[in-house]
Amino acid sequence: MHNGNIPLSTLNLGEKCKVKRLTSDGLVRRRMLDLGLIHDTVIEPLQKSPSGDPVAYLIRGAVIALREEVASMILVETFK
Repeated sequence: MHNGNIPLSTLNLGEKCKVKRLTSDGLVRRRMLDLGLIHDTVIEPLQKSPSGDPVAYLIRGAVIALREEVASMILVETFK
């Protein structure tokens, strides 16, 4: 990846991270920005659906479900 950033979709539950870059464009990118996914936004994966997709993430105090297809376009940096 780029500068050690990894896709959001690869994180384990409870592992906090910060948004570093969005790799999407068009309407998908606009939706991500509308959800508050901007540089250094803290995200925490909370729960997976029984099938594993989508995953519920805590983003700016709201729980939002994202499919793996979308989460893989969000590059993040983990922290403790």
